[in-house]
Amino acid sequence: MKLNRSFYGENAVDLSKQLLGKYLVHIVRNEELIGRIAEVEAYMGYGDKAAHSYKGKRTARTEVMYGEEGHAYVYFIYGMYYCLNVVAAEKEVAQAVLIRAVEPVKGVEYMANYRYGKAIEELKKSQIKNLTNGPGKLCRAFNITKECNGEDLTGDRLFICENQKQEEPFEIVKTKRIGIDYAEEARDFPWRFYIKDNPYVSII
Repeated sequence: MKLNRSFYGENAVDLSKQLLGKYLVHIVRNEELIGRIAEVEAYMGYGDKAAHSYKGKRTARTEVMYGEEGHAYVYFIYGMYYCLNVVAAEKEVAQAVLIRAVEPVKGVEYMANYRYGKAIEELKKSQIKNLTNGPGKLCRAFNITKECNGEDLTGDRLFICENQKQEEPFEIVKTKRIGIDYAEEARDFPWRFYIKDNPYVSII
């Protein structure tokens, strides 16, 4: 069942934990790419030195974060990778949740081609494990690019669902965020969350 707009109205920290175990879906050329969200990070906006919207910074790139909750914020890093974020809270608050890793569920053969340019049968075990265990990796595997920036996550192309079947409960691990040493005291905020023992978490 697709998540509705009200689901995304939580602050980024609370929304992060709620997104774990949900299913990211991208429809590409009529094919479904599906992955279970295994790892996330919260970026809390104005007072968070690691956030793109720290102190109300507003640029063409960050504008989508100031808009309606439940949209995709996709940006480019290191001149190489896209990162997918979920806009949280409400208009003008500019908070977001970075999707750091997903567990592949459906369309793995297409993910292998997008990520490595190879058939799934050609991949080594290590390549399969590394298919979607990082924000840049999952975007490449899911063919998520700047064209997805601003996408309405309650729409029919890129969206998030919950399983209607009862699933096994899981434990959430809380740690510091990754790769934000520039953010002074904010680098120590425990706003990274992941499913304990999930093999697709980027860094344990």
